[in-house]
Amino acid sequence: MVIGGDKNTKKTLSKTEVVELEKVRDHHKKPYMREKASALLKVASGQSANSVALNGLHKTRDPDTVYSWLDIYEAEGIAELLIKKGRGRKPAFSPEYKKESEAKQAILIVIRRDPQQFGYKRSRWTLKMINESYPWLTLESASGLFQLLKRLKISYKRGRDYVHSPDPYYMEKLSLIELMRFRAYYNPKRYVFLYLDELTYYRQPTLARAYECAGKIQPLAQRSHRSNTSYRALAALNVMTGQVSYRQRSRTNISCLIDFWYELCEDYSDVEIIYVAEDNWPVHYHPDVLAPLQPQNFPFPPRLPDNWPTEPTSKAKLDILPIQILSLPTYASWLNPIEKLWRWLKQEILHLHRLSDEWADLKERVDQFLAAFSSGSNELLHYVGLLPI
Repeated sequence: MVIGGDKNTKKTLSKTEVVELEKVRDHHKKPYMREKASALLKVASGQSANSVALNGLHKTRDPDTVYSWLDIYEAEGIAELLIKKGRGRKPAFSPEYKKESEAKQAILIVIRRDPQQFGYKRSRWTLKMINESYPWLTLESASGLFQLLKRLKISYKRGRDYVHSPDPYYMEKLSLIELMRFRAYYNPKRYVFLYLDELTYYRQPTLARAYECAGKIQPLAQRSHRSNTSYRALAALNVMTGQVSYRQRSRTNISCLIDFWYELCEDYSDVEIIYVAEDNWPVHYHPDVLAPLQPQNFPFPPRLPDNWPTEPTSKAKLDILPIQILSLPTYASWLNPIEKLWRWLKQEILHLHRLSDEWADLKERVDQFLAAFSSGSNELLHYVGLLPI
């Protein structure tokens, strides 16, 4: 290939070079390499580099770009036109995060929290505050940060009403729960992880949508003349198998919870530790409820009524059952997957039921529904969000 000092000098290629460039143009896996080879061949055929840049390629290029391709090809050959790994502008979040998804999640974790927790006397985040809160961001201007957030699909938008957990240890509790879940996931022969919760349901049916004739006629909830008696269901969901351990009682009190601990130990008699994540209902943490369990370590001590004892009473049942309690963040029911089991129960059994005068039959149907998961269920894990769809 002959190159003169004048940019309009025509290029002459050997047959070997032509074959090589045609192979790159027709078969290279990189589109930009096919484009460069096409440009070189057109210049060699007699077209000017200026004409090829402006009219001869799929995308209009600056003529100087095509000239630079010619210079590189003459000096180093076709291989040097391949963009080397690591070239180009480095991401603003590198090297802290390698992927955009990781950087996006790291930013969202912070901007979804109150700026005052980070020392700012404002209720909403500004670009300046965001930039100051991430030492790994290599940006010097607000406009640069704006462009990065746009690239990560994080935008400035109008809010909506929402109830969120007021727990100051929200993230810390969540991290501890995730850590114990991973422990059970990677070593299921030694550990099991359960979500526990209670549900109150009633004799009278709850209102919901159902099919009926179009118009003013509505589906009817057939109510009883009897009092609206309530009943309690207590259940624990295994995050690995979908197994549900449960019991039904008229009340969920201290003795009911203690008996349930022993039932859980019978269900999982072959593991070393049973982790139980539960909400902050004070009865869960009554000294008599905890007395049958192995010593508990609460990094975030639960709040109990002032008139409650701080030590187990004389009636307490002392034991060392292999159960460790994990506290969910306060008022954060969305973090407990078993809530979706209750939703399923309501949709299948309780909404608009016709057993208001058959109280025993209604309790039996609830029992049958829960018993269907006593041996585990992947369908349930899908439903509550513990398995991918």
